[in-house]
Amino acid sequence: CLYGDTVDGSWYFKLLREGRKVHDIRDKLMFGESHLGDAGHQGQSKAQMMTDSDEVCGCNGVCKGTIVKAIKDKGLFTLEEVRKHTKASASCGSCTGLVEQILMFTAGGDYSSAPKKKAICGCTDASHQDVREAIREQHLLTIADVYAKLGWRTPNGCSSCRPAVNYYLISTWPHEAKDDPQSRFINERSHANIQKDGTYSVIPRMWGGETSAAELRRIADAVDQFNIPTVKVTGGQRIDLLGVKKEDLQAVWNAIGMPSGHAYAKALRTVKTCVGSEWCRFGTQDSTAMGKILERATWRMYAPHKVKFAVSGCPRNCAEAGIKDVGIIGVDSGWEMYVGGNGGIKTEVAQFLVKLKTQEEVLEYTGAFIQLYREEGWYLERTVHYIARVGLDYVRQRVLDDAAGRAALWERLQFALQGEPDPWFEFDKAQVDTRQFIPIVPVAAAQGEPA
Repeated sequence: CLYGDTVDGSWYFKLLREGRKVHDIRDKLMFGESHLGDAGHQGQSKAQMMTDSDEVCGCNGVCKGTIVKAIKDKGLFTLEEVRKHTKASASCGSCTGLVEQILMFTAGGDYSSAPKKKAICGCTDASHQDVREAIREQHLLTIADVYAKLGWRTPNGCSSCRPAVNYYLISTWPHEAKDDPQSRFINERSHANIQKDGTYSVIPRMWGGETSAAELRRIADAVDQFNIPTVKVTGGQRIDLLGVKKEDLQAVWNAIGMPSGHAYAKALRTVKTCVGSEWCRFGTQDSTAMGKILERATWRMYAPHKVKFAVSGCPRNCAEAGIKDVGIIGVDSGWEMYVGGNGGIKTEVAQFLVKLKTQEEVLEYTGAFIQLYREEGWYLERTVHYIARVGLDYVRQRVLDDAAGRAALWERLQFALQGEPDPWFEFDKAQVDTRQFIPIVPVAAAQGEPA
């Protein structure tokens, strides 16, 4: 399991696969292939040192030779084209840097002269930033307007650009632009997580991870009533009901009677907390109360990607706030705020942003940062990648140094969330098409004949 610069991953895996004895390179093994002292490799990149049989993409089993052949035979000169033809770096993405190296040295001048602006998809030459700016500057309110103004090659777009454009519209012009449910992925249309067997999982929201006997009884009764096969506590300290039939979703939500956990959406997922000063002998701040305040203030919020918060009551950090999009850690004098953490495929540690004294400050600074990300982040870009693109100094300038701007960001977030419905219970307002939950009846059965 590699952290940080993983470019030597394929080389380590090759050593394992071949059963290579490492006693002669033991003292340099941890530093990677480039540190072995081979004079013939001096000044060469990892891509140049690899043989054609070396594996580049472990997810899809693609070797260097396959990538080089595709680049030469098909005249490829962009990463997207290589992904399309070979599937290299198309899954987890950890080998992207290596694939780009191979592309650069194989395509040569063609790669250098390739356009550097990355289009949203093959339907357009417009980048994410181009679309965001056009929507804001031209006050565009519908997907059709965006496609017409920016000259989309495909009139109806595709599964990559429609969700992105839809998000940019509703995040730029809340209460004006109309959300298009058909431009959302299946999980967001059905408001539950589809599983590999076609059933769904339902995760009700538990404010700050806290629940009650009444809620637990309702959950248990729903499990029995609908024969839900699996009940699991998630990593975000919530209860997941797995194996729910699609036609039972509405009835399950009604039986539980709790708000949507948005576990399926590009939205606020969970606010993880420890018990804090209310119970813990080490707690310095009431982390559970702070977590509930944050969650209630932002739980209906859609974003470019999923967002996770955590609040720890002391520097021991039991809620793992250091790998969350926003992590709040209680200290003797108040709170420390960290941003841009990610516990996904490549773990990223959150960066310290500011020290705060009151709950009100935590709420405003968190809201301002998240709204900045909502307004400027590209669709499917996590907060860690947004910060890497714009720089932490830029975030500090907008959130810390500009008090009026910070207040305005917080106000715009509150305005956007006003009246935002709970999709599990306000179907009409949330534009949930309830026909999707009605099972299709075979024609023969409908006519009274044996199916």
